[in-house]
Amino acid sequence: MRILGVIPARYRSTRFEGKPLADILGKPMIQHVYERSRQAGCLDEVLVATDDARIFSAVNRFGGRAVMTRESHPSGTDRIAEAIAHSDADVVVNIQGDEPMIDPVMLEEVVAPFRSGTDAGLVTIKKRVLHEADYGDPNVVKVVTDPAGYALYFSRSLIPYPRKRTVHFKVFEHIGLYAYTRDCLLRLSRLPPSALEVIESLEQLRALENGIRILVVETRCEAESLSVDTQADLERVCRLLKRSEP
Repeated sequence: MRILGVIPARYRSTRFEGKPLADILGKPMIQHVYERSRQAGCLDEVLVATDDARIFSAVNRFGGRAVMTRESHPSGTDRIAEAIAHSDADVVVNIQGDEPMIDPVMLEEVVAPFRSGTDAGLVTIKKRVLHEADYGDPNVVKVVTDPAGYALYFSRSLIPYPRKRTVHFKVFEHIGLYAYTRDCLLRLSRLPPSALEVIESLEQLRALENGIRILVVETRCEAESLSVDTQADLERVCRLLKRSEP
């Protein structure tokens, strides 16, 4: 089984233009993501899929592999599909380009079901929400699953909503790390954005609305997953990484 990790990275961003090249302790953010991804033994190869020559050049400078894609893609999934269209990969992992502290263990976790013979076309990650302040935060995407671990719904709202809180009440955050079979990824890329996807601005809902089952694995990683969407996020990541340096 050949497993390919792909990091979609576009230069233009509404909240933080050029963030893949933002400096973090002397390296562009995309390099941190790339190097951490390479630490995962499950990935045969890692590449960056970008629409910008500046990102392409930066990746080449630090010795990574990058491919150019069209600017017009509405989502990272569509960008990755173009990048792997002629690849011989069996499984493709979508690695978020704005998470410079990604734990390689999560990459192992999202790939493990495929190694175990799952018939799911798409696997992703969840973790328990421990802070009640996150329940109402629309930037903390929630997920609910059936007893077998397959996703029922993803939302920026609180799900499940507890009319009464019992010992069974748990809230899980969806971590935006995906692994797809190649066929599932290409099928998704050919589907138009779905109604719920547009309403919630969550591309994984496109899969659910089109009958694609999503297996959701609970991570054992305890470290906080941090995405960089603002300058304040960048400064926080810099402080945390500096503290973790030997």
